[in-house]
Amino acid sequence: MPTQDLFLIIIVAAVVLILGVGTAFLLRGRKTPPGTYTSTRDANDLPAGSGGTAVAEPEAPAAPAPAVETAEAPPAGHHLGLEEVPEVAALEVPAPVRGRLARLRARLVRSNNALGKGLLALLSRDTIDEDVWDEIEETLLLADLGTEPTQELVEALKARVKVEGSRDPKLVHDMLREELVKLVDPSMDRELASERHPNRPAIMMVVGVNGVGKTTTIGKLARVLVAQDKDVLLGAADTFRAAAAEQLATWGDRVGVPTVKADVDGADPASVAFEAVRAGIDQEVDVVMIDTAGRLQNKVGLMDELGKIKRVVEKHGTVDEVLLVLDATTGQNGLNQAKVFSEVVNVTGIVLTKLDGTAKGGIVVAIQRQLGVPVKLVGLGEGPDDLAPFDAEAFVDALLD
Repeated sequence: MPTQDLFLIIIVAAVVLILGVGTAFLLRGRKTPPGTYTSTRDANDLPAGSGGTAVAEPEAPAAPAPAVETAEAPPAGHHLGLEEVPEVAALEVPAPVRGRLARLRARLVRSNNALGKGLLALLSRDTIDEDVWDEIEETLLLADLGTEPTQELVEALKARVKVEGSRDPKLVHDMLREELVKLVDPSMDRELASERHPNRPAIMMVVGVNGVGKTTTIGKLARVLVAQDKDVLLGAADTFRAAAAEQLATWGDRVGVPTVKADVDGADPASVAFEAVRAGIDQEVDVVMIDTAGRLQNKVGLMDELGKIKRVVEKHGTVDEVLLVLDATTGQNGLNQAKVFSEVVNVTGIVLTKLDGTAKGGIVVAIQRQLGVPVKLVGLGEGPDDLAPFDAEAFVDALLD
């Protein structure tokens, strides 16, 4: 084929291609002129370019916007992509210590007023003969007052009745109150040794047999000290009883008090006590309280262990307070326990629990007479703030209410 014909064919093909592409572009880019309808007109539609005014159709109501779900704010402590952090429980605020015994007086009255009422009834009789005095003595002995204090009280009452008489109920009440207060002895120092030393905290040990409420008492006493604005640390040296350390730690956590405890069951209690005091020194707390295992007073090995704890702790400093917890309902058995414990660890104060139950008020006098140490605290219920500092006069008033 000649070269001229080939060029002619190429030119013609190019022109055809350009025309086709241009036509397609014009068709795709074409817009409907303004005022022109793309569908069949209604009767009231005016044709484009007619110059009239179109009557617009009323607008259809706008469709409601789709509902947007609002996500709630994540809970406190929650972070996206991280494990949820549990919220810290608010610390409890212990009840004020001042006036606790007066507040709990009704509970003491319910359980102990038989003693006061019985004595008042006997002393108010028109004639007080030897039979009446025998009844008075029996009433006092049944109240766990003890033989020697009972005889002292009866002799003192006999002397006063002989001089002052017993016809006036108020006179009898005042006379009996004065003599009972003397027996309970308000002169005894009932302050807890809880003041911090210049270079270390005050150290308290709490001892007692199983079942008297020892660990619970420590938890309640921690609340008493916190209410007095003291920094406290607990030592869980009761490593024999299952869950004792956890129980103690729970009491402490409720009021922001830390607990030093062993990582394993059956750890050496003396070592735990030693570490607790060392932690108290490092943290500069005011008081370290050490819980010890409940033990029977006739088990020589366990009592020796108690003595060891005290000796080891005193490498840091002298133990300032040894509190013996006694169940007030146990009567003479409680007195026997107290005697043995005092020989091993030099008890400095008594805590009487369950004094709101079937306990007899005379146990306060008997225990103080036997040990020569004061009752410093009394438990009058199961509530967390039902542990009260003992007050001799308030106690006697409750007996005679």
